[in-house]
Amino acid sequence: MKKTVLFLSLSLLSLFTFAAKPEYTYARISVNGTACIVRLYNETPKHRDNFIKLAKEGFYNGTLFHRIIKDFMIQGGDPDSKNAPQGTLLGEGDLDYKIPAEFNDSLFHKKGALAAARDNNPDKSSSAAQFYLVQGKKYSPKELDRLEQLKLEGRKIPPYQRNVYETIGGTPFLDHNYTVFGETVKGLSLIDSIAALPTDSNDRPLQNVTMEVSILTPLATRKLEAELKGVPYKPNIFRRFLDLFAK
Repeated sequence: MKKTVLFLSLSLLSLFTFAAKPEYTYARISVNGTACIVRLYNETPKHRDNFIKLAKEGFYNGTLFHRIIKDFMIQGGDPDSKNAPQGTLLGEGDLDYKIPAEFNDSLFHKKGALAAARDNNPDKSSSAAQFYLVQGKKYSPKELDRLEQLKLEGRKIPPYQRNVYETIGGTPFLDHNYTVFGETVKGLSLIDSIAALPTDSNDRPLQNVTMEVSILTPLATRKLEAELKGVPYKPNIFRRFLDLFAK
């Protein structure tokens, strides 16, 4: 009897262990059937949790990427953009709260970064709704040196970040001014395709770019992370059992 209880206890413990949530949360941002997937940073929990909440509520579905600047970024999430007639000036819409800034030296504006928009408030608090995805451009070492002097107030860009800005690109002059709370792990081409669209004098695309945002399920997350590692998804027997009930 004791051996049976012990076996059942160990089995339940194993199931709970394998049922643990993945370490990271991922969001899918879809436009006209094409999507990118972003990993939300645990180092920015206020922004992460707010984005998850809004996505799960369906808040972003039907909003537009309303501001597009090639070699810079694509911005969206304005609640006023839903059903907004073409030519309407957008970008002032928000919810009735802000998110405190969550700056982190290790999180920076590389290409594909997900960051929060904001107004000119002195605390650099973020919009509760609007966000942008970085396209940016590549910088030469001399250009980065100049940025450090003129726009970063002498703050030095770490060597590994300089390498990213030189080889992949980004918008280094935004670091420590806007909160970066995620990064694109799949589908960077979506950002490039949107950034290439023609726009009006207010940087609004001439054709509406409507988005849908959803949070990946734990099962989809595990499969994605296996894909990102370049390995097949091969769960053990406990994981396979739990996946039968996963969405």
